[in-house]
Amino acid sequence: MGFSDLLQEAGGFGRFQWMHVTLISLPGLLLASQNLLNNFVSGVPTHHCSLPANYSLPDYQKQLVKAFIPLDPSGNRLDRCRRYVEPQWHLLVTNGSANVSHLKTEECLDGWTFDHSEFLATTISEWDLVCSLRPLKQMIQTIYMGGVLTGAIIFGGLSDRFGRRSVLIWSYLQLAILGCSAALSPTYSVYCIFRFLCGMAVSGIIINGVSLKVEWIPTKERTLVGTLTSFFFTFGQLILAGLAYWLRDWRKLQVVVCVPHFLFFAYSWWFAESARWLVLNRRSDKALKNLHRVARINGKPINQLTLEVSFVLTVISYDLVKTRGMRRISICLMAVWFATSFAYYGLVMDLQKFGVSIYVMQIIFGAVDIPSKLLALAALTYLGRRYSQATCLFMSALVIFANIFIPPDMQVLRTVLACLGKGFTSSSFTVVYLYTGELYPTIGISFTRVTWPRDQLHMS
Repeated sequence: MGFSDLLQEAGGFGRFQWMHVTLISLPGLLLASQNLLNNFVSGVPTHHCSLPANYSLPDYQKQLVKAFIPLDPSGNRLDRCRRYVEPQWHLLVTNGSANVSHLKTEECLDGWTFDHSEFLATTISEWDLVCSLRPLKQMIQTIYMGGVLTGAIIFGGLSDRFGRRSVLIWSYLQLAILGCSAALSPTYSVYCIFRFLCGMAVSGIIINGVSLKVEWIPTKERTLVGTLTSFFFTFGQLILAGLAYWLRDWRKLQVVVCVPHFLFFAYSWWFAESARWLVLNRRSDKALKNLHRVARINGKPINQLTLEVSFVLTVISYDLVKTRGMRRISICLMAVWFATSFAYYGLVMDLQKFGVSIYVMQIIFGAVDIPSKLLALAALTYLGRRYSQATCLFMSALVIFANIFIPPDMQVLRTVLACLGKGFTSSSFTVVYLYTGELYPTIGISFTRVTWPRDQLHMS
């Protein structure tokens, strides 16, 4: 009798699975915020050089700033990184027709003045990450993604040693504490360190959350449940847009998206450790207690749950590189993950480039995931994994590649194609998460059916 058969005897996908899956999936509402947080925390406000210290203009005379700040090469807005060495008062009466190419300019020696209509405060305006320091904005996201990679390596190994539940609980606490601490960062460097550690925690939550969730779900329900729970990330993108629009202050936003993880940490103690992991680590007594608990919550009569205390393990070890078949699968999956992630984050990590309100753009990009995931579910059901994966990748590549040839002035069409590309890459993510788990063989566990004595059942 296989492990999936044992789950069916314990109630299949019953009340326990519904609660377990829902509680593990709830943090997904805010994990999307962590991945896309830099769009708002490090949003770039409209800005220009501050005027020399001996000049100041009241709000009702802001039009006089043209005497101090030249226009950028497009001629549509003030230059962000240069100012005139001397005020050019004659430009106020020439209606922009004067030749200004010979006028001397200088860098922003007195800092920058930021517009607060879109953002009240961001890391950009707080630490002047503009002009020559502009690359430091993307460095924050790069460091965060480095933390995600590091967390996958470290917490993935720790979960095999200490269990999924223990590492998941720790990851919730780490993200809650360090995420809130990041809001108190006095310097750019300190903030980057906190973001790196937050990235590690996010990776620990995703990896162990998915493992703990899947290992308590019977095989035949995994496709539907996996697709539906991915909507938590979709709705999380919409929540992020609302929170960012409401708060508009990077420190407040940082706290608000991290504080709920204290709640997730508090109720995560209720989670049941994976019975499969317990068995593989020779803790069969604890596995049986967990299975008995699941059966009880599912309303399964105790006398129908017949188990054996000692398990017969059939362990199959596969080398992911040396075995020819596994080497081919590993290389192909790495290529799929790279292509999907590269395209996805390339589209969503700079929403200001579309020329639309960043809050509206976030809502559009989040909403497009809804039909995309439903499309992925239909494709998985009727086309299978391989054709679904290939179709999603091909369509996303086609749309994104076509967008290269659209003129910059056709902004609406470029935005529509970007949304389609994001939708197809989101579908690709849904498929590859499921496909990866199914392509790699898992350790087999076989059970011999015997009756578990009633007195032992009540001891659990």
